[in-house]
Amino acid sequence: MHQLANLHGSFFLSVNSKKVTSDISYRQFPRHLTGLHSLYTVPAMTSKNPTVASSPTAGKGVVIDRTADILTFTLDNPSHGNEVTGAMFDAMLAELRKEASNPRPRVLRIRARGNVFCTGRERAGRTPAAIRRESARILKLKAALRSTPLISIAEVQGHAFGFGFGLAIVCDFALVAEHASLAFPEMRSGLAPAAIMSYLGEYALPRFAFPLVLFGEPIDPHRAQQIGLISQVCPADRLSAEAEALVERILRLDPSAVRRCKSFFLNAQQNFFYQNCRLAVDALTKGSLALLARKK
Repeated sequence: MHQLANLHGSFFLSVNSKKVTSDISYRQFPRHLTGLHSLYTVPAMTSKNPTVASSPTAGKGVVIDRTADILTFTLDNPSHGNEVTGAMFDAMLAELRKEASNPRPRVLRIRARGNVFCTGRERAGRTPAAIRRESARILKLKAALRSTPLISIAEVQGHAFGFGFGLAIVCDFALVAEHASLAFPEMRSGLAPAAIMSYLGEYALPRFAFPLVLFGEPIDPHRAQQIGLISQVCPADRLSAEAEALVERILRLDPSAVRRCKSFFLNAQQNFFYQNCRLAVDALTKGSLALLARKK
C-alpha cells in the first residue's frame, strides 16, 4: 500500500512564504487584519519523521504523488503552518481537473507534513480584482474536490483552521487525530467566512454550524464528529493506519460502481425527493445492466 515516504514519481512545487512569529492558541486567534498574508499563523515546525522526495527540486509547497490507484496531495509548508499559497492551489486544481475528465486513480488522499494539518490560505491580494480572483479560486478548488470521481480522504494529523478545516470537511472522509484543534477563526479578524458558509450547512445543522463561524472558537475532534463535520477521530499514532485500512476497503469495491454511487449521492443532495426518485430509476437500470454484463 502507498506510503507517504514513497514519493517515486512525485514533484515539489516550490513557493515562497514569509517568516511567521505568532503562536497557536487553542482559545484565541488574531483579532485584526494586518499586512500579513494570512489571518492565523503558527511557529516554525518541522516534521518528526521527515521524508525526502525523489525530485531534485528543493522548496516548500505541495507534493503530488500518483500510483495506479491513489493520488496523494501532501501539504509541505510546515514552517508556515501548511498555509496553502496560490501556486499550491493551482497545482492541486490542475490535478483535480485532469481526473474529472479522465479518472485514473480511485482514491485521493490529502495529507500534511509537520505538526499541523493546515492553518489557512495565503491572502496576497490587495486590490478588488486580485481579492476576487483569490476568492474564486478557493471555491473552484472546493467544488473540484467535492465533485471529483475519486473518493477523497483527509488525514488531519494536527490543527486545522479556516480553509484547512473546510478542506477536510468537503472530503468524502475526514479522519482527525484526537489532539487536533479545529476552528473557523475569521470573524475574530473581522471577516465573515463566506467560503465555508457556502456549504457548511450541508454537513451540520444550522444551530451547530452558525456559532462555529460567528464566534470562531475552536472545537475538539469529538465534538466535530458529533455534529457531522468529520468522519472519524483517531489516536495520533493510528491515523495513518486507519486511513490505509479505509483505502483498502474502497479499493475492494467495484470502481465503476463507486463512481456511480458518489455521483448519484452528490446529485441527490441538490435535488428534491421526486427528482431523485426519477433519477434513481435510470441509475438502477444502468447499474443493474452493468452488473449483469459482468456476470456473463
